[in-house]
Amino acid sequence: MSDDGRGRILIDLFMTLDGVAQGPGGTDEDTSGGFRFSGWQAGYPSEGVGPEIEKGMRGLDALLLGRRTYDIFAGYWPHHTEGEEGPIGRLFNRVPKYVASRDTGIVLDWEGSSRIGADLEAEIADMRAAHREVHVIGSLDFVHSLLAEGLFDELNLWVYPILLGAGKKVFDDGAFPTVLRLLAPPVADDNGVTLLRYGRTDREPAVGTF
Repeated sequence: MSDDGRGRILIDLFMTLDGVAQGPGGTDEDTSGGFRFSGWQAGYPSEGVGPEIEKGMRGLDALLLGRRTYDIFAGYWPHHTEGEEGPIGRLFNRVPKYVASRDTGIVLDWEGSSRIGADLEAEIADMRAAHREVHVIGSLDFVHSLLAEGLFDELNLWVYPILLGAGKKVFDDGAFPTVLRLLAPPVADDNGVTLLRYGRTDREPAVGTF
């Protein structure tokens, strides 16, 4: 929770060194635009990443997802509540899930799911009032909307030492100009996967002659 008592919106993303966050988790996750590297995360063992991901989700009490990521999660996590993935599976199944979609007829079968999208700024304000930590995981197209409106508090980037040269990137030309602050020293595993945690500030980038 932030200093003013409001809940926080945290964005969690896996991305390559050249900023691509499209389809990290599976070969059929997101091949839009002819993207041929969907599933690029598979070449990196999760032993070093997994514990840090689990640690970062200990305060999570709600999920905020784009439609594509919601469909992937809803088809997977209800069936993975045991073993190594069990703690995260049980957490995701238990907490409220908000799905950003303009489709008023969307069917949300995963228990605890509801649609948002009529008034994003007001709906996120309601989430801040109701929850401590709302995590946005993946959901790249939706993340672009949050970045454009400045509707986030923390940006957690898992940066993989790989260059793809193509694909949807985390930051496009519509991002809200703001100065970020590093919240903790970077954490890297033996494969060079590095966690960077940034908090948003109210400062705009300064300009001048250097």
